[in-house]
Amino acid sequence: MADTHVLFVEDDDVIREATQLALERVGFTVTAVADGLAGLAAFRSREPDIALLDVMVPELDGVSLCRRIRDESMVPVVMVSARADSIDVVLGLEAGADDYVTKPFDGAVLVARIRAVLRRFDHARAVAAGGAEEGEPGLLRFGDLEVDTEGMEVRRDGEPVPLTPTEMRLLLEFSAAPGTVLSRDRLLERVWDYGWGGDTRVVDVHVQRLRGKIGQRRIETVRGFGYKLRG
Repeated sequence: MADTHVLFVEDDDVIREATQLALERVGFTVTAVADGLAGLAAFRSREPDIALLDVMVPELDGVSLCRRIRDESMVPVVMVSARADSIDVVLGLEAGADDYVTKPFDGAVLVARIRAVLRRFDHARAVAAGGAEEGEPGLLRFGDLEVDTEGMEVRRDGEPVPLTPTEMRLLLEFSAAPGTVLSRDRLLERVWDYGWGGDTRVVDVHVQRLRGKIGQRRIETVRGFGYKLRG
């Protein structure tokens, strides 16, 4: 990941410069800009390996910028929010972000979160290019839903369903154990690489996004325990 290119959109000069230095210190290449329109222009000029977007930036806010990026690319997106309880966190995830961090953040923690997102994305891309993992079945069917684990494709009623890499990994976890209740903590560990714990809202929002694509009743909520895929 030494050649990783990060697009960082942040209007606070001190945070932007300090974060850029922290990321460059571990070998990342960073394009840092101060507003959303500049971020969109930078994205279109040179697509990064990952985008780090502050929610509250001028010209084009981070959530709107995330939506614009999602219209054009599946590149991983991490939102930055000033408050852990901000509604902006949920809005960012619903816009298609893969993860989020809250201010103030430690540089080492931010690097770890970026690397975790990139590992998930690279794994999904590698499976798509090279076929299923050893022992993994090629085609799974759940009612009107087909999950092709070799081609990394999903179809509903024969029509393709576009999923982000994070949504695909989430569906693969459910597909590997249909009818089994998966806790939010387990999904955080397996899909988001949070062996040390994390905010379960990221799971809830992505489950909702996934339901919107594969059918609201396909994933059942088991209150107090987690979620399960209907067989």
